[in-house]
Parts: sequence; structure tokens; C-alpha cells
Amino acid sequence: MAKPEFAGTLEKIGCNCWRIPKSFKAGMRVDGHIFASDKLMETIRKDQAPDQVANVATLPGIQKASLAMPDIHWGYGFCIGGVCATDPEEGGVISPGGVGYDINCGVRLVKTNLFLDDVKKHIRELVKALFYTIPSGAGRAGRYKFNPVETRRLMGEGPRFVLDRGLGIEQDLVHTESNGRIPDGDPHEVSDHAVKRGADQCGTLGSGNHFLEVQVVDAVVDADVAKAFGLELNQICVMIHSGSRGLGYQVCDDALSVFRNCPEKYKFELPDRQLACAPVGSPEGRKYIAAMRAAANYGFCNRQLLMHQAREVFAEVFGRSWQDLGMEQLYDVAHNIAKLEEHDIDGVKKKVWVHRKGATRAFPAGHPDVPEQFRSVGQPVIIPGDMGRASWVLVGSAGSMEKTFGSTCHGAGRAMSRTAAKLDGAGRKIEKELEARGVIAMATSRSGLAEEQPKAYKNVDDVVDTVHEADLSRKVARMRPIGVIKG
Repeated sequence: MAKPEFAGTLEKIGCNCWRIPKSFKAGMRVDGHIFASDKLMETIRKDQAPDQVANVATLPGIQKASLAMPDIHWGYGFCIGGVCATDPEEGGVISPGGVGYDINCGVRLVKTNLFLDDVKKHIRELVKALFYTIPSGAGRAGRYKFNPVETRRLMGEGPRFVLDRGLGIEQDLVHTESNGRIPDGDPHEVSDHAVKRGADQCGTLGSGNHFLEVQVVDAVVDADVAKAFGLELNQICVMIHSGSRGLGYQVCDDALSVFRNCPEKYKFELPDRQLACAPVGSPEGRKYIAAMRAAANYGFCNRQLLMHQAREVFAEVFGRSWQDLGMEQLYDVAHNIAKLEEHDIDGVKKKVWVHRKGATRAFPAGHPDVPEQFRSVGQPVIIPGDMGRASWVLVGSAGSMEKTFGSTCHGAGRAMSRTAAKLDGAGRKIEKELEARGVIAMATSRSGLAEEQPKAYKNVDDVVDTVHEADLSRKVARMRPIGVIKG
């Protein structure tokens, strides 16, 4: 049965920005702001995700507004595409629902010096080699096995742990958000069960919307920034989308089982039990933050090992080393994370906990957390779309710091539930439909392809146009997929 439409008022207050007034629901401490074009808002109004934006506005210590990006859709507690910041000095809370079950789900983009003419006659062979080399699918183990001591070290050190084993280079860390390691993660706050789940899953794609795509740059919008990023027309890139696998899921699940008792203990009320949260400084809050940071480091390491395997496959298929093929990492950015960041709030600089749940950091030119190589133009922002249309590289913009705590969208956003997409795809050969579009796709199951069919997602071009026009991030280059592997 379809969810009821949002019952509240959505008032347009600026370029692609809509307000839910805090008078809409008892307990709202701030307004809700949804960034969407008129076209996208027609669909968003018909869902209950805006109600989740209003619910988040009730969190203790929330600052400025509860925010949502144009790829908004229903999620656990927070909508997917939700952003909020809480101030620990004002009783601010940390909420696992504002990070997501897949802690540090994120995207990595790898450049090559290959062009479409170099690859198109090899694409079927390349996709097949990637599919049979890189483990994908729910619960699938990989080639890299770590004992409990090693897994905890990996969570403490991030990709540095595997670089010391020859599975990457220093530049990979420089071009990763937080240099691939969020400080103060404590692997000893991660349960033994979570560690066990992660012991053989580092370097695996997983299932659902996770993927590895071979893409070709089919449009350059900002030539100067594209040059700074090393992107040009018809260039081949590899995009990797995965997170912290079963380990991160278990960290979230472990925290939620404890956090459900916190509203009563700390005397605050929530409109939805899925928003379970705890004060940042509480024992429960500190424990989750330490474990969440450790799981995030695992996620960075997972994408590092996925990239290493992709480099090996390219080298084998093309008969040249990955270095000779120019397989350099452009950037790796998280889009399920909570981080302590400094932001200007009503003219006052504050350190706040920015929750990004299906949202990407988008820091502008000059920000000290942007790698030095890109600081003159801004942070690379990687936005995956669906496997039949396109993905984008954007660059962080100053408007994000003013409007969204340095955040932008994270992808196309679902237009259909997984159940509806599977029903819609029943009896169809999605892989043949994709091939007709020029995309060679391989997946562990046909139902998985049906769930992830292009029709199941909004058009990423519409989403990207929205954040570009709102000055949250700016368009740099568009890539279309030519080869896809999925779980």
C-alpha cells in the first residue's frame, strides 16, 4: 500500500529551497528545509520523507534547520538525503539513524589514461574479469582475511594498514576524505560480533545499490575545474560505491539496541523511535561515536581494497601495469557519516556534529580540509546515478557552507521501492535492456538487477541541476556507464 502524502505545508523560500515551518509539528525546534526543483518536489510531496525532515527538527541541540537534499526518500529514522547539525554545548545528540546502517557508505572515483576507443572492444572481457575477481553479493567473503587483532588494527589505522602491505600508494590517502582515517575511532568499542562479520568482507562490494562501474566522461561543463581534477572528454574512469559491510551494520544495530532507552533516561521526547539518540557527551553517545568512527575507517579500507583489485584486473586485461594505465584516485568521499566540524552559525563559530545520511560533504575552494592539490578550486564531489544513465563529478561551492553545513546530494535517489522495482522488472531481461543502451552489466542475481534498474531511480541530471542552481555544489563533468558489476 502506498504511503500517504505529506500533510504539511511546503513553502518555497529561495532557489530550489522549500520550508516546513516549525509550527507544523509539536516539538519542532527549527524549520525543515528541503532542496528540490519544482519538478522533483511534485514527487517528494507524495511521500512521507518530508515528515521525517520534520521529525529530525525535534532533536535536542539541532542547529539552524533540519535539511534534506533533492535525492530525498524514505529511510530509517532520518530520510535518505537528510542532514542535520547538533551542538554538544546545547545538549546536542548523536543519532545512528542520522548516519545509517551502512556506516561510511561512500564513493571512490579512479581515473585512467585510457579513452573510449581504447576500451570499447574490450568492455565485455573487462566486465567479466571484474565480476569474477571482485566479490559481490550479500554476505559474500573476499580474498583478504583478517584475524580479530588485525581487523581492529585496520579500524584504527584505516587504509594505512593495507598500504603497509603494498595494497596502495600514499596518494590514495591524500585523495581520501580525512586522509582515510577519522581520528579517535576506538576499535575496542566495536563488538566481537561486528568484528567477526567484518573479518572477511573487507574488499567486497556487497549487494543492493553497491556497484563498480566502468564509465566514460561524456560531457565537461567546467573546463577549468575538470583540468584541475584531471578529467577530459571520452576518458575512462572507474567508480566504486560500497561501505563498511556487515561490520558497520552491526555497529549501528548494537547502538540502536542501547539508544532506545536513552530518551527516557535523559528526559527528552521523540516523535519516532527510529530517531533513537543519546547526548553526545553521555556514555552511550561516546561509545557509539568511537565505534562509528572505527567502522568508518573500515569503510575507507574496503574501498581501498576494491580499488586495488580493479587496478589488478585492468592491468591483466590491457597487459600494462596500473601505473602505466594512469589509474590514479581522484577522490573518495563518505555519504553516511557524522563528523565533528566547525561551522559559522548565526555569526558564531561552533563545533557541531554534522550528520550526513545519504549526503556528501561539499567543501568549497580555500577550505583547509580540501586536499592541497584541489584547494584552489574546491573539493571533488562524486555523485553516482543509475546504471543506465549517468553519474557526475561536482565541486564544492561556498553556498553549501552557508545553507547546508557544507553538504550536497549523494546520488540520484530512489523513485521506486525495491519491492515495486522487482515487481516492475518481473519477466524482463534487465541486462539485455541495459546492453541496448550500451551498458554491459553483470550481477549475482536477476532480482538484484530489477531492484536497481534505471527506472527505480530519479534522473540524476535533475538532482544535480538542483544542487548546482542552489549553489551547494557545481557541475564539472558527467560520466555515462559502459560496464557495471553489482551484487
